Amino acid sequence: MKNVGMKAESYRIAIAHAILHAPQHCIELLRIGQTEKGDALKTARIAGILAAKRTDELIPLCHPLPIYQADVEFELLENAVKIIAQVETIGPTGVEMEALTAASLAGLTLYDMLKPHCNPEDLSLDQCKLAQKKGGKSHYKRVLAESITASVIVLSDTVAMGKKPDTAGKNVLDILAEANFHQVMYQIIPDDPQQLLALIEQQKNTYPLILTVGGTGLGPKDLTVETIQPLLKREIPGLMEAARSFGQKRTPYAALSRGVAGYIDQSVVITLPGSRQGAKESLLAILPALIHLFDVQKNIPYHGGYE
Repeated sequence: MKNVGMKAESYRIAIAHAILHAPQHCIELLRIGQTEKGDALKTARIAGILAAKRTDELIPLCHPLPIYQADVEFELLENAVKIIAQVETIGPTGVEMEALTAASLAGLTLYDMLKPHCNPEDLSLDQCKLAQKKGGKSHYKRVLAESITASVIVLSDTVAMGKKPDTAGKNVLDILAEANFHQVMYQIIPDDPQQLLALIEQQKNTYPLILTVGGTGLGPKDLTVETIQPLLKREIPGLMEAARSFGQKRTPYAALSRGVAGYIDQSVVITLPGSRQGAKESLLAILPALIHLFDVQKNIPYHGGYE
């Protein structure tokens, strides 16, 4: 089963279609709701909705999801019925299979209720396909349309002294590379506010994105937030709210992160936690918003450093 634990939840919709071919007199039975087994369209609608809600029990390796809305509609044609299933959720993965299963089971229910009224070869269910999907990575992009540069500054006394390897910063570099950031500046410095201030002064207006890693907790040397926050000209509080919310569903310790985000001159500066998992979770949580910020918003102040 695919691990979706590190995927952010989003509002997702899927619509699937299927076609049941049937003789004209069977279509008329559907229209008036009079088959031997009762009103076939109403029964098929309920069957489709139930199928959407139980897809994870029917299809191996399909994730269970909260189904916030599921419905099945029908269009009666001359010699066919078009089945339209729509399913909606808020979750880490999509509901395409739920919509397809709903359309299929609704079609099979119609097949079952019409077969006493015609020859088996007169009925066929086909063209079951996904018609539309919204949400997730297809809607909220996680990769830049055009590459831009970035800077990653890791703050750690022990890493700077070579006493332990940097895993958090390396994780951040991997995520940025996958998101189409290029020529990423990577530096490791001690937990020293003065060195951090000097680097920010050098790099602002050169890198559109500056990420610090470490110093957002409550330890005596965790001073990244105190160093960065007074420099922010326009804060973006929602970024770190999203990061903490995402992290808190995975560990209660995320509530202790004090990270901040915003503009320092023309650079977006974001403070990430110093743990490998904390940095990864925080960046993954806000990555779609960052991509939107740099890809879509035309009022972002571009300059020669990354044009």
